[in-house]
Amino acid sequence: MTSLELRQINKSYGAYHALRGIDLAVEEGEFIVMVGPSGCGKSTLLKTIAGLEGITSGQILIDGRDVSREEPGDRGIAMVFQSYALYPHMTVAENMGFGLRMAKRPKAEIDAAVERAARILRITDQLEKRPKQLSGGQRQRVAIGRAITRSPDVFLFDEPLSNLDAALRTQMRVELSSLHAELGATMVYVTHDQVEAMTMASRIVVLNQGVIEQVGSPLELYRNPDNLFVAGFLGAPRMNFLSVTVDEVSGRAARVSAPGLAPVTVELSHPGPLQKGMTVTLGVRPENISVVTDGAAGALSGVIRLVEHLGRETILYVDAGDLRTVASESGTGNITVQLSYVAPFKHDQSVTLKLDPAELYLFAPDGGRTISARKAIIDK
Repeated sequence: MTSLELRQINKSYGAYHALRGIDLAVEEGEFIVMVGPSGCGKSTLLKTIAGLEGITSGQILIDGRDVSREEPGDRGIAMVFQSYALYPHMTVAENMGFGLRMAKRPKAEIDAAVERAARILRITDQLEKRPKQLSGGQRQRVAIGRAITRSPDVFLFDEPLSNLDAALRTQMRVELSSLHAELGATMVYVTHDQVEAMTMASRIVVLNQGVIEQVGSPLELYRNPDNLFVAGFLGAPRMNFLSVTVDEVSGRAARVSAPGLAPVTVELSHPGPLQKGMTVTLGVRPENISVVTDGAAGALSGVIRLVEHLGRETILYVDAGDLRTVASESGTGNITVQLSYVAPFKHDQSVTLKLDPAELYLFAPDGGRTISARKAIIDK
């Protein structure tokens, strides 16, 4: 059953078009995570669902009911914000039951709802405290508990973990995933954190400049991005993009090369647009590049400009000389290599790199559409 449906949502602020023809169907019980760069429209879209922002055109349906023009309190949603938005003079229990008191629900019902939410969130021993007596993680649990007590049709989360430190964010990711499994509720979650998106989502919605670029499960988007933007946005360290020339197209394969890069062959999903001599973009994720240590030939050579020793893994940033990387906001001009082991490499060391031929991507010059085939994936 469809719990939330967005039909051709447009939102304009004068001449600025913040959302452009958004279509999305969310099934009951899904955990949808919306990601994208700053200014892409993800928070604006969440606020239009909540009713905090009006839409210019389109329809918002919750459980089949058109709520496009309804007030936020009438939509059957509950929203958890980045800031905890707790009343400092109220106890935890009073904060969690506030929405039900405003709805004039019986005291016994409010107490039962608060006790249930506190038990789920493991804060039953905090109910008589006030917000200033709580840690950041506990305050966020109270804010989530306030949403739970309302038993909404849809939960909305607007970057709820961004104010927490790294350890608490990890803990709260686990707790939110467990909460979703226990409640079986429909949740729509906005974040800029890729790790949150990849670990919690049933499906990820990638937005860019007010448009949905792709919707799919985390592994589907990671393994089978529709275009260069999605491929570059998901993944840390990000995918390497190299400008290459098509040397030959034969059936479902293309051979490409570039100054500083030995010819490599890429399997194609639809070779139609490719022609010999065309300039395209070759993509390879850092974990699919290895360092040749036995003197064997590799695809390219370079000099290490930076080494990051992260304990269980090593990140290398390699200057490949004449090899031209495709610029992006987060690009450094280097080839990034992610090794899943502790490696004794050093600054200014020369290395030879090998690309995994089964893990190469090609992107067309017109809009960066993906034209390489991918292997089957195992998804949750």
